[in-house]
Amino acid sequence: MNTTYYIDGFNLYHLRLKPNRRFRWLNLKLLADQLSPAPSIVTKINFYTARVSTKIDPDAPARQRVYLKALSSEPLIEIHYGRFLFGERLAKLAVPLETRPQPYVWNLPAPILVKINKIEEKGSDVNLASHLIRDAFLKKFDTAVVVSNDTDLVEPIRIVTQEIGKHVGIVAPKRPIKGGPPIPSPSLKKYATFVLYIDNAHLTAAQFPQMVTLADGTAYSKPPTWV
Repeated sequence: MNTTYYIDGFNLYHLRLKPNRRFRWLNLKLLADQLSPAPSIVTKINFYTARVSTKIDPDAPARQRVYLKALSSEPLIEIHYGRFLFGERLAKLAVPLETRPQPYVWNLPAPILVKINKIEEKGSDVNLASHLIRDAFLKKFDTAVVVSNDTDLVEPIRIVTQEIGKHVGIVAPKRPIKGGPPIPSPSLKKYATFVLYIDNAHLTAAQFPQMVTLADGTAYSKPPTWV
């Protein structure tokens, strides 16, 4: 049974990897091999991301380049790029007022609107949805596995499972916590053929070695801050 993975890098990073630096040197092929139910064979891994900017972190682009090079050592992984958009906009302050770092003394009454720097990732969810539906129509997989908790993917998953008749599994980047929202979202779970979760054991077992050497002999080391 041929299985294709569609990994929402932005969602995976923010739900699972951002608060856990030690897991960021993640070999997506090893992760997919662990998660795939037998007797499936992982034949393709699509990874959706965007190139980060120094506006987010001056050192982030260099770390990301090293990681993307490490991913390129796995022939089954194909990287698809969206983009980050940066802009300023007015936003309404939430009540009660909260700031980070604390404390911050507001001149009361506080303003209703403040100007903020807004960073948005664009294109990855659309690319993932488009490729999922295209590949289903072209019969490129028996089973698709979507790694995301993004509800924007509900309709494309519904189309693939209910109208095209293919199996689509959802892999939630983390398990729900007591008192928190359900994960995966009920709307995603409704149309999924099966649901899996990424646990710490999966991430631990799916790390690249400290040094990754490409076919041309170039070697890349795990960023030292990812510990």
